[in-house]
Amino acid sequence: MRLCENMRGRGWQGGTGPVRGAVGVMLLGLSLAQSVPPPTACAAAAAPQSLTQPLYKDTAERDTSFMAALVQSFLHKVQPNPFPTDVILKIVQGVPSNQEIIKEFLVYEVGFLVCAAIGILYIVLMLIIGFFLACCRCCGNCGGKMYQKQSSSIHCRRRTLYWSTFVTTIIILAGNVCMFKSNEAIKVSVDQSPVELSNTINNIHTFLTAVPQQVDYVVTESYKTVAKVTNNLYAIGLHLGTQIQEHFKGTLDRPLRSVKLLDQEAMNTSDQLSKLNSSLAQLQSSMNRVQANITAVRNHINQTLSKQTCIDCNNLSTELQKVTLDTTITTPSLNEFQSAVDEVVKTNLQSKINEVADYLHSIPQRVTNDTKDVVEMSIQLLGDIEKQIAQVSSDLPLSTLTNVSGTLKDIQKEIDRVLPQVEIAEGIRWGVCVSLCCVVLLVVVCNLLGLVLGPLGLKPNANPSTRSCTADCGGTFLMIGAGFSFLFSWLFMIVVLLLFLLGGNVYTLLCQPWNNGQLLKFIDTPGLIPGLEIGPTLGLKTNINISDIYRDCDKDKPVWTALHLYELVDLGDLLNVSKYTKEIEQNFEDTDITLSSVTLLSADVKKQLGNIAAKATNFDSAATTQQINDISSISLNTTADKIDQLATLQTNSDIRRELQNGARDLRLIQADIETTIIPQLEDVNSTINSLQSTAEKINGTVGEVLSDVGAAQEFLNTNTTQIIKTESRKFLDCQLDYFVAYAVWANLTITQQVGRCGPVASAVDSAEVTLCAHIVESLNAFWFSLGWCMIFFIPSIIFSIKLAKYYRKMKYTDNVYDNNIIMNHIPRAQMK
Repeated sequence: MRLCENMRGRGWQGGTGPVRGAVGVMLLGLSLAQSVPPPTACAAAAAPQSLTQPLYKDTAERDTSFMAALVQSFLHKVQPNPFPTDVILKIVQGVPSNQEIIKEFLVYEVGFLVCAAIGILYIVLMLIIGFFLACCRCCGNCGGKMYQKQSSSIHCRRRTLYWSTFVTTIIILAGNVCMFKSNEAIKVSVDQSPVELSNTINNIHTFLTAVPQQVDYVVTESYKTVAKVTNNLYAIGLHLGTQIQEHFKGTLDRPLRSVKLLDQEAMNTSDQLSKLNSSLAQLQSSMNRVQANITAVRNHINQTLSKQTCIDCNNLSTELQKVTLDTTITTPSLNEFQSAVDEVVKTNLQSKINEVADYLHSIPQRVTNDTKDVVEMSIQLLGDIEKQIAQVSSDLPLSTLTNVSGTLKDIQKEIDRVLPQVEIAEGIRWGVCVSLCCVVLLVVVCNLLGLVLGPLGLKPNANPSTRSCTADCGGTFLMIGAGFSFLFSWLFMIVVLLLFLLGGNVYTLLCQPWNNGQLLKFIDTPGLIPGLEIGPTLGLKTNINISDIYRDCDKDKPVWTALHLYELVDLGDLLNVSKYTKEIEQNFEDTDITLSSVTLLSADVKKQLGNIAAKATNFDSAATTQQINDISSISLNTTADKIDQLATLQTNSDIRRELQNGARDLRLIQADIETTIIPQLEDVNSTINSLQSTAEKINGTVGEVLSDVGAAQEFLNTNTTQIIKTESRKFLDCQLDYFVAYAVWANLTITQQVGRCGPVASAVDSAEVTLCAHIVESLNAFWFSLGWCMIFFIPSIIFSIKLAKYYRKMKYTDNVYDNNIIMNHIPRAQMK
């Protein structure tokens, strides 16, 4: 018999085929959705579990500086030009300097150059004005002549100067607060940068390490699939044989139960017949004994009655002849039924049941024996499947990822090496910036002390030359604040200028294009960075832009898509194992599984069963029952009574005594019949009735057995071959579906789940956030705040010096005052 006859039409050549592919997709979907598996013998033909993505550390999140919007708005005004791709490309590529490149660069930097010129002008003017102020101080005329002309508007001018100085000081204080805050933000950013950078490197390292592991997981699952199919093939008797066995069991269970029931009923009937025969034999013995006693008593009474001296004895002689017991019980139908039952018992139906059971139990071993060769050949082909799928690991460029991972380790070691020096440099920077903040704060404090002490000690109607020390101290503090402003502002403006040129250009040339994607597009420029041709490095037919990789990774796409690995690896060919599965299929087609036919009941047994059914039908116990009833109706006491009556008529005492003794003996025999014969008769009658009921059941059971066995025998003779073919096809489809489900799962996993490169994009974003959003923006906020203070130092100096004259002691005064309004005119000669 052919195992997989008519299966050649199922094509696997060149791919899994539309039908088998659809089945695989359905199986994959069902497994992913964890739905109820389809009703098939292949209980495990489902895709493996989805990949477990690695866990990554949290990276820096964008936390915009509190002054970022203001500073960026200023820088956009200073530098509105687009990213200078051409100029930088010429510079990077080493094009010899010429006037055109320099001109293009200066045009791009014109906003910064203008601001730098303003800064330089500020430095020069502050130095010059500070020099003259120092000269005036040496001459004792710091702030002008120590004379204050009194007029009606002096108080209005003083208040105006006061509030102007106050507002200017508050503005400087706000800038100073921003300096402190931005300086602290720089420190926090620098302190956290090693941790953030380490987390970023670790995430990339985790990603690069996880990709080969995920590919190995996919390949390992193929080993599990092959191992599962191998185990199923080794246990083909258990799987295929059991399925065939289950079909036969469903057909044979009912006839086997019927035969077993018939066997039990036959054995039970045989036991009942044995019991009946024993009872009949015992009854016959008892009846023979009683008949012998009756005969002896009757003969003795007849002798007495024959004597001449017996009075009226002739009438009793006729009655006495009727005293007899029929001891012959005939059972003709019972004997025939006995013979039929004995024949059935001799056939040993239990052995037939055991024979069929052994046949069923031998099916798995028969299947194992018949498929031994094809299993061995199929297992060899499964080894070839393992080798083909294992090529996925070797064909994918995983070694490149390993090299990059090693480079990251070297970078991490270098970072750990220079980290102490960075911490030292950051400590120095923080100290210098704090000093700058404190100097600006000192100017603010001097101004505020002047603004507090001046009005506190000022008396409007007092002579300017006799003002209080408190007011004079207030004016002095204002002059000190102006002096510090002149002394440090030009130095601080140098710091502002340097940091502005550094931080502003870093933002416009690095951070801004990095944030809007222009930098990655610039890096994609061919020939910009030698050796950065990713496509040729990976062996691809086309090159890949870094910006395209970043865009794909930002969408968390797998490396299969991001790196265009489909150009390098023909995944469909590696996962296509149809040439092996087709050969396995062909080997199974050429294999025969032979199951010898089994005869449930032979013709002789069926004939004997028909005979017992007929005899059971013909079994009639009425005659025997009638005989039993006749025996039960015998009564010797009536005859004994008549003998006693006759004895009373006798004059001869001997005859009277003999007759009385005969009557007594008859009563004793009657008592023996009632105590011995009657119970035996009742037992025999009960056994016959039970046997009659059993005979009626046997008739129905035999009919059921013959019907069930006939139907089962017909089913086995007709469908055995088809059952084997059908179950063999299901078993083979089951094993092949393992590979279909695996191929679909592996394809989807490699192309959609392996190496989701979101961490790479996150690493790039984290680096941009750490450098730009944290460090550069905080640095720009610092120089912007410091420049803010330096700009407002100018009005602060002017207002402070002018306001100081209203609080300091004057050397010259007017002579006349009227209601706090000075009316004087000092002679010019006294002012000289």
